[in-house]
Amino acid sequence: MDTYENEELISDPVPEETEQPVQEQAEEETSQGFYHGVGAGTKEETYTVSAQPVCEEQPICEPQPEPIAEKKQGRSLFTRVMSVVAVFAVVLAMIAAGYGVTVGVLNDRWQENNEMLIARLNEQIKVLEQMLEEKDYSNINITMNAEGKLPSQIYEQNIQSVVAINCIYKTTSNGRVYESVSSGSGFVFDVIGTTGYIATNHHVVSEAATNPQGTTIQIVTADGQKLNASFIGSDANNDIALLKVNALALQPVTLGSSSQLLVGEQVVAIGNALGELSFSLTAGYVSGMDRDVATDGTVINMIQTDAAINSGNSGGPLFNARGEVVGIISAKYSGTSSSGAIIEGIGFAIPMDDVRDMLEDLRDYGKITGVKLGVYVQEVDATVSETYGLPMGAYVKEVISGGCAEAAGIIAKDIITNVGGYTVEDLNDLTRALRKFKAGEQSTITVWRSGRTLILNIIFDEKT
Repeated sequence: MDTYENEELISDPVPEETEQPVQEQAEEETSQGFYHGVGAGTKEETYTVSAQPVCEEQPICEPQPEPIAEKKQGRSLFTRVMSVVAVFAVVLAMIAAGYGVTVGVLNDRWQENNEMLIARLNEQIKVLEQMLEEKDYSNINITMNAEGKLPSQIYEQNIQSVVAINCIYKTTSNGRVYESVSSGSGFVFDVIGTTGYIATNHHVVSEAATNPQGTTIQIVTADGQKLNASFIGSDANNDIALLKVNALALQPVTLGSSSQLLVGEQVVAIGNALGELSFSLTAGYVSGMDRDVATDGTVINMIQTDAAINSGNSGGPLFNARGEVVGIISAKYSGTSSSGAIIEGIGFAIPMDDVRDMLEDLRDYGKITGVKLGVYVQEVDATVSETYGLPMGAYVKEVISGGCAEAAGIIAKDIITNVGGYTVEDLNDLTRALRKFKAGEQSTITVWRSGRTLILNIIFDEKT
């Protein structure tokens, strides 16, 4: 269980950065070899040619052999030159061979890298193919899956499940009787035998809740049938109502999970726009989730969408990309803001996950088997929490005698922070948490009392 005691996070000290010594690179000194200051790589050779030798003190000079030193030196120079040429040729050959080896190595590495890259791509393709086969898209960052449908397909699939609703009631003013009509939309929530159950908003058929005898509810199907419907029940706090009609060949919608919606996911609304343009389709995207919207003094958790919502769309279905109903259209913002800005594209729908059980209760029991806690509370918001060092939650002002809260041991001045594993930081959280339970169900409730966190057992009472 979560507790809401004040805790101070103590992080490990961050070690100071150690200055790493910078190793200076010694500058290499290079020198070129010069021979006698003449061009690099050039060497001067000196050859001395001697005159004929002179014989001193000899009467006869025999001819001396022809000097061969010059020829030998000449051949030595030639040999040296040829040696240099040979060495140069060998060096060139080695360079060429090295270049060939380098190119070969580079080619091999390039080919190896290419093969590795292709292998990785093939592995990724196989993983994606496997995910597609298994229909597991949790690791793919997309808003529509392989089962996504076009808006036209969603319309064709569900148009026979959407109805227009006209609530006709009589009012009296100055002794005269007037007939009024409130128009809205609905959808076939379920069909049992020949009985079809129509879900809509409470505010569309509220007159039937307060004056059932003086109210007539008429529904119109897409094929033009006009049927009288009976009022089963409603919940003004959640703006839902359930009707029933006796008819053949009604087609129920497929219900989806609103908790799996993503911001940016495409949605489609079908309804009785303006009370006249029946079965109009508008498409848009999920603009936001978990919006707390006040309607008729009650704050309701809503899905925000930019799909065009107009008067008469109330009570109609909001479909996801698979053609499943994930919300009940309920309200829109219109007009101008306090700064004078025109408000456009802000509509709201009640999440299906929040009201599905309630609609099933209305179908099965004719009432909502909700729970009540038996306390009067006020909110401990962030400002109060920071000022007085209290946890955020629902502050208990008074405990009703004989209720389940008293039986669980809750007392005045407790702060409720958790109900059955659902965190409570404000009154909306408390309301949503209580919707998760049914009368007679046992759970736990966490309260903060005088600096201590207590976990109490509770059995919920039925909401009257």
